Amino acid sequence: MILALLGAIFIGLSLGIFGSGGSILTVPVLLYLADMPANTAIASSLLIVAFISLFGSWPSVRKRLVSWPHVWLFGIPGMIGAYLGAWAGGLVDSRIQLAVFVLLMAVAAVFMWRGRSVDKPAQQINIAKVITDGLVVGAITGFVGVGGGFLIVPALVLLGGVPMVRAIGTSLLIIALKSFVGFAKYYSVLTDQGLQFDWPVIAMVAAAGIVGSFAGNFIGTRLPRQALQKGFALFLGVMAIIVLTQSVL
Repeated sequence: MILALLGAIFIGLSLGIFGSGGSILTVPVLLYLADMPANTAIASSLLIVAFISLFGSWPSVRKRLVSWPHVWLFGIPGMIGAYLGAWAGGLVDSRIQLAVFVLLMAVAAVFMWRGRSVDKPAQQINIAKVITDGLVVGAITGFVGVGGGFLIVPALVLLGGVPMVRAIGTSLLIIALKSFVGFAKYYSVLTDQGLQFDWPVIAMVAAAGIVGSFAGNFIGTRLPRQALQKGFALFLGVMAIIVLTQSVL
């Protein structure tokens, strides 16, 4: 369990530094370090990510570095998408979810590696694209049990015209909204199937992740973001290979 808590701190660190990325590690942490079954690990990760993101957004809220119109513009379609994705996820074999999860980790690694490409905001807000992206990202991330910040941050900057400094806190609030909704649907589906959730583990991992997110917010202003981001991208690639070989193939 100590390893699971250390993994949760690392999840929070990434969310605090980048506004994304860490949540995609929650499923591997629950699978391999907390010994959860795949279906409950995917569902539990959404609740853990929701709490970490909600508390992790507080420094940005306090500093007024959140674009509230984008929280709702992206977040409401994201909640709808997460609900539908979680519904679909509860009906399929967990290996299919993990296969999609591996693909998503690979995409996340590419986005994190090429993170500098989202530094220039668009001149105009494309409302239709932001709403559509929120719906699609919500569905994908609800299906595999991740927050999807690595997709939300570029969408907010490139499609929504949100400055990068505001995109991180905005992303965390959007992640929290749709993750809570996604978990609620998973909970309904899985409990109907007679499955049980390990609430003490969920609480401990979430608490450790919250601590990590505050530390990440502090560290992110003092260390070179690009070097950290590229290192994390490589780590995501390695984790994708591990999940593929250990749980999918």
